[in-house]
This record gives sequence, C-alpha cells and structure tokens, in this order.
Amino acid sequence: MASVTPPPILTGQPPILQNTGTEAVETLGELMNFDKNISPNQNVACASCHMPYVAFSGPIPSVNLTMIAYPGTVHFRAGKRTAQRYTYSPFFPVLQYNQEQGLFFGGNFWDSRATGYLLRNPDAQQAQGPPVDTQEMGFPDTACVAFRLSQAVYRPLFEEVWGKGSLNIAFPSETARICATPGGAAVFGGNTTPIPLTPTDRTHANTVYDRWGQSLDSYEQSVQVSAFSSKFDAFVKGNYTLTANEMAGYNLFKGKGNCNSCHVDGRGTTKPGQTDTSTIATANPLFTCFGSANEGLPLNPRDAFYYQTTPDSFGFTANPLGFGYRDLGMGTFLRSGFGSAPNPNVSWRQFAPSVDGQMQVSNVRNVAMAPPQCPTTEAPGPYFQKEFFHNGYIKSLKQLVHFYNTRDVYKFNVTSGHCPPGRTEKVDCWPMPEVKNNLDMTTGKLGLSDQEENLIVAFLQTLTDGFTRPYSNSDTFTGTCMNGGSARTQGNEFLIPTPNLPPCASAVCGVKPVPNPAIP
Repeated sequence: MASVTPPPILTGQPPILQNTGTEAVETLGELMNFDKNISPNQNVACASCHMPYVAFSGPIPSVNLTMIAYPGTVHFRAGKRTAQRYTYSPFFPVLQYNQEQGLFFGGNFWDSRATGYLLRNPDAQQAQGPPVDTQEMGFPDTACVAFRLSQAVYRPLFEEVWGKGSLNIAFPSETARICATPGGAAVFGGNTTPIPLTPTDRTHANTVYDRWGQSLDSYEQSVQVSAFSSKFDAFVKGNYTLTANEMAGYNLFKGKGNCNSCHVDGRGTTKPGQTDTSTIATANPLFTCFGSANEGLPLNPRDAFYYQTTPDSFGFTANPLGFGYRDLGMGTFLRSGFGSAPNPNVSWRQFAPSVDGQMQVSNVRNVAMAPPQCPTTEAPGPYFQKEFFHNGYIKSLKQLVHFYNTRDVYKFNVTSGHCPPGRTEKVDCWPMPEVKNNLDMTTGKLGLSDQEENLIVAFLQTLTDGFTRPYSNSDTFTGTCMNGGSARTQGNEFLIPTPNLPPCASAVCGVKPVPNPAIP
C-alpha cells in the first residue's frame, strides 16, 4: 500500500510546519519560479531566463550566441549581462568588506548588489530584483507581486506557508491597470510606488515581497536545484574513481592552472614540484571564494544593452549612454551608479576605485551542464550553446580555459572584431579589456599546453549534477542541438566589429570617487 505524505501541521513554539513544511515552501518557490503572471504582460517568468536543463542559466542557444541578455516582458528590452546559474547561489554569504584582506566577499548578482543587508540572505534579495527590473519581468511597483500572488492558483499554499490572511491587502481599483504597464513607462513620472496603498497595506505588501524572495531562495537551496550529485561528489565520498583524464585535469585545476586559488575546492594550490596528498577539508566544496575579480574580458558589442538608446513605445530609454557605457561591475554598485542599485553602506563607497571592473567569482559547479540530448557545451557536438562570464563573450569551456591561460600571451590593443590579419580572435588574439583597472594577474599566462587545457575542461565536466541520481527536469529542452565546428572558435561566426568607442560616459566614470586610473 502506497504511503501518503502527511500534510504540514503548524505546531510547536515557535510554530513550525511539522512533517512537510520544507517541501511546502520549496514547492511554493518552484511554482513562483515558473509563473509568467509575475510580469506585466504575463509572458515572462523567472524561468524564462533560468531553466533546469542548463543549471538554471540562460536556456536559449540563439540568445546566448547573439544578444547575450534575455528579453524581458517588453521583448525589445533586455538587460546587459548573462543569466547566472541558480545552483549553489543560496550559499553565498551576506556581502562584507574584510578589513584585513582589503577585499569584499559575498552578495549575489555579478556586481554583488544583492547584499543581503536587510533579509540577511543575498539569494532572497537577488530574487527581488528581476520582477521590478525594467528590462526583465518589469513590474512598476513591488506591490504588483503581492497583487498577482493574491490571484494565483497556488494562493492557498502561500497562505499555508506564510500564514492565513498574508495576502489580504486592500488593492485599489486601478491596481490591475498599473500592474499591466511596464516599469519605466513615462506615465509613472519616475514614481516607483504608483499603486496608492495605505501605509499599513504598503508595509503588508513589502512583507509579501520578502516572502517572495525567501520562497524562491528555498527552492534554489533545495536538492532539486543545488543537488551535490556530481561525479566529483561521488569521488569525494569514495564512490567514484576519476578517469585518468579527469584526475589529470583536477591536478591541473588545483596546481599549474591556478584555478582553485579563486574557485576553491577545499584544498590548497600546489606549486610546480609539489604534490598534494591532503584530503578535502569540506565534503561539499562550492568552488568559489565568494569574492570578485576583473579577468579582463573585452567589451562585447553583441550585448543588446548598447543599442537601447531611444525611447520605446512607453517612453522609456534603457541605455541613453549607448557605447559610452562601461560595465564597472562592483565599482558602479558601490557608487550607487547607473544601471546598478543603491549601495546600502556608505562606508563602502570609498573602495569603489579598487573594485572597478570586478565581477563575482562564480562557483563552477554545473558550468558544463547541458540537456541530455545535447550532452556537452563543446563543439563539434552535438552540443548546447551556452555563454560564459558576465558579458557572454566566451562561448565554450575550451575558450574559457584558453582565455585564462593565454590572455596576456596574445593580447592586442584592439577591440573585439578587429584582430590583425592572420590572427584568429579567441585563439591567438585577445582584444583589450573593457576595464583595465584592477586586472587579476594570477591568470593570463599560465603556460598550459593545448592538451592540458582540454584536461581541465574534462575535470570541469565532473562537476555537473545528475551523476549519482537524476537531476530534476533536466530533460525539458525542446530545441535543437548544434553540430560542427571547433570549441576553439565556437561562436566566432557571430562576432561583429566593435564600433569606434566614445569616451566612458560621465554618468559612469565621472561619479566620485572616480576610477583611478581614468577609464577611456
């Protein structure tokens, strides 16, 4: 006789949903993740940019090859960066400045702007960004989330998890019209709280928005998403023996390749002539130091953000700076600058010049995840086309490792699309960094051979979840695999010449404390 899962029972002091409270809140977060009603046009969900078959990163190969950032509820609007993987993002700590190291650690988003300062949970705060991002899900008011959740078919589950009456808000009659209008529309006149709620209902709606973030974080922490089910996890447990190539790649990863000086695996980094005989200090290493770094990526002219320079039909202009925009990453955030978010800690602002160009050190777990029918990210395939780093310039793991290995060997003072005759971009020509300040010099000239690069790729593939048990919903890709070509030049047919760049706009590079040295 099949067992019946008991319903959650609110009991204890403090009250806890006994039996299936964990499953309830994780299920609630999953339903929210796939709900297209959480957008003005009811056409975009969180999952539109984050699907499980690629570890909840960018799910559409054509977007990954071309426009980089994903279309929002207004389909001719798009952001400026790649869609980061959900997997293991809940494990990043609250953003903190370490005074002894002189470095920032923690936060979510590429620029760490989801600090977790209020919820003490960066991942939950990150989930609060896209619903009101003008280029993404695009609500004009955070209260629109509470309004749409009050109409959701899973409202009873929300109220079971967060309490009866938790969605009882007296929304005025014009709420539906307001929430059907994308954020940034001229009709709002810059007002970010256009729904005229009473102070009490506004506070209530803010609480619901916190619950939205916490529910999504619960889903992202669950074993459905952050599974720890890779070959590497089985290897650490003693249930899998790495192949000769995988082990050679692992030794290079934590040795000559210097990868685990940032993407830490629970061991130290071995130097030439040394042998690491230690055991892993943690059973579930996350392969990140939780810090930030500027790896010197070239400006990618494919990024759709550069071209959103005129008002759309709602009177909104996403990027009036055009190619005068430079992505300073954490530096712009600390200045509360254009295209980022307000910095909640004024004492951090002074450090902005020291982090210009820096982006979050991603965990590398699931960097190689692809759908079963396109089982690799690497040409000739059949492969699934992904994009890597914050601006999607790199199109394969082979290119990624080759970039770390040879950035300073084949550096040229040109922009993307303008490598000298006889040179092949991403092979023996790396265009100049978009931001030269604070460049990470622990990489760029590693001395790896072509085969050693391939071995590191083989090791990275051992970090894909789904080896010890199936990864939930990894078989939901309905598109077409790509075939042919070489991982070395993958995507190069979609390179376009960078136009002559104007100086960095004052709205970015003129905000104090200004970058030092100045960014052209």
